Amino acid sequence: MKKRERVEAAIAGDAVDRIPVSAWRHHPVDDQSPEKFAAATLAFQREFDFDFVKVTPASSYCLREWGVRDSWRGHAHGTREYGAPPINNLEDWGKIAIYDPRVGDMGKVLLALELIGGQLEAGTPFIPTIFSPLSQARNLVGDVGLLSHMRQEPDVIRGALQVITEQTLAFLDACREIKISGIFYAVQWASYAHLSEVEYGVFGRPYDLQILRSVSDLWLNVLHMHGNDIMFEMATEYPAAIMNWHDMETEPDLLDGLKRWSGGVCGGIRQEATLAQGSADEVRNEALEAISSTGGRRFVLGTGCVTPIVTPYGNLRALRSVVEDEEASV
Repeated sequence: MKKRERVEAAIAGDAVDRIPVSAWRHHPVDDQSPEKFAAATLAFQREFDFDFVKVTPASSYCLREWGVRDSWRGHAHGTREYGAPPINNLEDWGKIAIYDPRVGDMGKVLLALELIGGQLEAGTPFIPTIFSPLSQARNLVGDVGLLSHMRQEPDVIRGALQVITEQTLAFLDACREIKISGIFYAVQWASYAHLSEVEYGVFGRPYDLQILRSVSDLWLNVLHMHGNDIMFEMATEYPAAIMNWHDMETEPDLLDGLKRWSGGVCGGIRQEATLAQGSADEVRNEALEAISSTGGRRFVLGTGCVTPIVTPYGNLRALRSVVEDEEASV
């Protein structure tokens, strides 16, 4: 099977020649240059030949024009650390405004996507990372500040979230010209550790749905539910082809997730304890267990979140090669 054919069949629960597999990582320092970022992403894909490419820029790419500043400090996940937030009081939310997504860091990511799409092996699906409006708002003001502002002046925050949503939609319009296969939609606050379902229903869900519905014609939209204690039942109502979550660290497990979600699921490997810190045999055994538990249907082998940049290549090769083994056949 070709990559798209394999992933589409897996999502539908149809027979596949082998289980599709993918993993993704940040490319720190390189992610500040579109040319270097594209080159690093392409090199990673050439090395492991995954079934789809998730393009992973620094999370600040959608916020720099609104004053966010961040820096590379050596985090094992390849993420950058944020400086002082540009939003300090309720009045500051009025300063964010829609801009041309082809300028600034959004423009750099668009160029990187164009370079990646133009140089990938023909037919390889690729999807950009899109952060939910609430996740973006959190990075503009900080966790405590966002909660405080949401509860003091909910209308102000809803207005700001709509601006963020419209900016994101403008970016997606530009992405469409590059022929992306879908999006990787990262939801980071749909967790009982942060909000109640009522709160997320006001400040998260309406904006998530605007974005996901805008790309409903694309075939490979991956919904990533980040963190522990996630609002999984709410997420099952979202339009996406695949759901990805920290299935090895929080409920539900993959089998229960498949029972509750109509699309495909992606996971099965602990990205830190197993992929980064374990052995190749441990990666293989965990992968085979995930394949067995799901029956290999509606399943993409992967991790619950981003692959740490300290991950041994031998472990990544084990992740990639296990799906080729006769023992993994379904």
